[in-house]
Formats: sequence, structure tokens, C-alpha cells
Amino acid sequence: MRWKRKIHHGGPSKQQQVSPLADEVCAIDKEVSHLCRIKSEPSQRTRASIYAGQKRPVSTFKLLSGRESNCSGMGRFSSADCSYALRKHLPVKGPWCVDDMDSEAYISQFSADGSLLIGGFRGSHIRVYNSEKNWKVHKDITCKRLRWTISDIALSPDQQFLAYSSLSPTVHIVNVQNAVRESHANITEIHEGLEFSDDDDEFSFGIFSVKFSKDGRELVVGNNNESICIYDLGANKVTERINAHVADVNVVTFADETNDILYSGSDDSLCKVWDRRCHKKQKPVGVLTGHLDGITFIDSRGDGHYFISNCKDQTIKLWDLRKMSSTTKDCTPKAYEWDYRWMTYPSEARYLKHPYDQSLATFRGHSVLRTLIRCYFSPMHSTGQRYIYTGSSDQCVYIYDVATGKVVEKLRWHGSIIRDCSWHPYLPTLVSSSWDGYLVRWEATEDDRDPSMLRTGKQRMHPEGYTMSFVL
Repeated sequence: MRWKRKIHHGGPSKQQQVSPLADEVCAIDKEVSHLCRIKSEPSQRTRASIYAGQKRPVSTFKLLSGRESNCSGMGRFSSADCSYALRKHLPVKGPWCVDDMDSEAYISQFSADGSLLIGGFRGSHIRVYNSEKNWKVHKDITCKRLRWTISDIALSPDQQFLAYSSLSPTVHIVNVQNAVRESHANITEIHEGLEFSDDDDEFSFGIFSVKFSKDGRELVVGNNNESICIYDLGANKVTERINAHVADVNVVTFADETNDILYSGSDDSLCKVWDRRCHKKQKPVGVLTGHLDGITFIDSRGDGHYFISNCKDQTIKLWDLRKMSSTTKDCTPKAYEWDYRWMTYPSEARYLKHPYDQSLATFRGHSVLRTLIRCYFSPMHSTGQRYIYTGSSDQCVYIYDVATGKVVEKLRWHGSIIRDCSWHPYLPTLVSSSWDGYLVRWEATEDDRDPSMLRTGKQRMHPEGYTMSFVL
């Protein structure tokens, strides 16, 4: 069957024009700001033992001295103390080359323990790198039966299996821990195909997002058939099919460790919340309104309350589930027409504000054009999730401070769009993947003697052997 992509131009019916000055002010919810600070700044006990409760900056030296003399009476750092010390060393030095391919790099993701890095490239190439062995290739995967490119990847919780999707209704599974290093689909190794289509589907849809459940027993996907599908790996079949949105579902993810709550984001500009324990599974338990265009990505904070979304309206928004509504506000066609795949964002739309915006904060500065660019919370261990970071179509990685809303770092080197990036869960290392074909890493310290360090002037707009491509 022929695959087709649907174009929707839905949006809020009422949009307010605000001044550029007002738009620049990022009003952070007090509760969120407080939560970020208590997770990423010295604990009250530590601060009181060092400065007798005075609100003064605490140096790393003071922290170490206080710990050695056991001033706080704990005999160790609290998790907030650790985050405070580590977040002073952001991964902004470099970059160094991890890999240089002849096709656009679409995906870069660390495993949960940081030992593996997975890179996905346009066409049919996936590489798994061992970050503990000088970034050597752990497994080189050549995929088959793809439509255009690898759209998403997911690693199982036990890091045994890798799922990859493309613009087709089939997700493939490959074992990344066996002895086969060169994995050619169905030649040197079987890549099991999981079929998500249904006999009632009018056309062969494409999958944009795939995630493992926290227990590794299920896969959830979002697709351009406007639906969410859940696949039971034990039963080897789709067990739930939710008609979720009225446009492409670009992202779906689990809210926390329970696997009960799902978040979804769509080209209909809405974020929806789904509770699998409810009897009315075809109806979301909540809707979050505020974006003016299609959602490109969602990342959960993992606490069952907060998540962030990246959007084609050139913003990241922070949400709280406790502020969601049970119904969707009236939406009619937008007051402007544009296509993010080949046009720049309309200047007249840059300062529009949704009249029913339910978000806690809006982050501006990065650019979301041509592809589904991703954003994330920074790691809990090393930063207390103090930051939000994102790729950008202006060839930079942006790091925002959640407590203030400001851009604290802007990583520049790439020569093309950065679609994805990933912060090591424990170390001050960040990897970015770009359409220039490079997979590079950024560190907290410099090592000029490392031959893999990339110099200014070595950038390029496209990988070697580049040909003009369709955009995802």
C-alpha cells in the first residue's frame, strides 16, 4: 500500500499579540524553581555548617573541606551537594569526534548506565559504541526493509535488545549483546519484525516514536496514523490501539516507572495524558494546551508530575500534570500558513501567545525547523535536573537553566542541523548528532593532545557523498 503523509493546519482560534519585551521575560513557576534549587544546590544543613546559614555562594573547596571535617554531621555529601558540585562542570569543551559518517546523523542516545551510546543515521545504519572503551564500535548494524530512514531507536531496560523504527508500520528488534559485531539484517543475524498495522488501516503508516516500557515487556509507538499502539512482546501482538490525536503522533513516552501513564505529542499542537488503568482508554485523562504548532518531542522528568515538550512554534514548554484540563479548548485554523520542512518561521507568529496556555514556563532561543528536533532534562545524578538541553536547526546545542529560564550555554561547532543530543547519566559528557554526518562529544575539561579533537574550520554543511533528502 502507498504511504502518505497528512498535513494539518490546526491551531488555536484565539491568539494574542504580545510585545517582544514581554516575550523575552520567562516567568518560572515558583514551585518549579524551588524544586530545581533544592535538588541542585547545597542542602540547608551543609550551608548552615559552612556559612552559618548565610545565603552566599558555596565553593567546591568549601564543600570538600566541610565534608572532610564532617561539619554537617552526615559524613558525606547529600545528593543535592553532589549535583551542586558537578553542575559547575558542564560539558561545554571540545568537541571531539566519536564518528564521521557519509549520511546525516539523526539519533544519539546513551544507555541508562552510560556504558553504551547508540547512533542512528539516515538510511539504514545504526552503530552502538562502548563509551568505556574509548568509543569503540560495539556493534555495527545494517538495517533492511526501511522506508527512507531510521526514525527512532529504543534500548531495552536490560540493554539486551535494540528496537528501531522507520516510516513503515514495522519495528525491528536486534540483540546488541551477542557475539555478532557486524549485524546485517537477516543475513548475519535475524532482525525480528513486529507488525503494528491492522487490517482496518486504510494506508501503510509510518512510525515516528518508539519506547520500551520500564519492565521491558511492551513497546509503545506513535505514528502518522494519528494513533498510539502498544505491543506486548510476550504475546507477540498489538494489545492496545488508541485513536489519540487528529494529526501525526510525533512522540509518545512513559511518564514514570509504573508504565501506567503515557504522554503523547502531535502535529495538532496538543500534549495529551493517558492512564492505561482507566476503562475509557480511548479518551485521555488530560489535555495540556499552550503550543501553537506541532509537538516534535516530549521528555518526562520521571516523577509523574512534570515533563517538557519541544515544538515547531520554536519553544520548549514545561508542564505540570496537576494543571491539565479534561477537555480540549476550541481550535480552528491558524492565522498564518507555513511548512516547517522548508520555510522559516513567520516573523508575525514569533510573539503570538496562546490565550489558554497551561504551561509553567516557556523557553525560547533555539530553532525547530526541517526535522523533529529533541529536548531533554539534564541528568539527575550530576545536575539535579537543573537544566533543559536541546538540539537546534541553527547548528547549536542550547542549555537552559530551569530555575531562571535563561540560556546558560550554547555549544557551537557543527555545520548543519542538530536533531538529537544526549547527556551522559553520570559523567559530564554530552554527545550531539548532526546532519553534517558527525557524532561528536563535549566534555567538561579540555585535552588538546587528543587527536580526535575537532578544530574550528573543519565544519561542513553536509556529510561526504550527500544527496538532497526528504525531511523527518
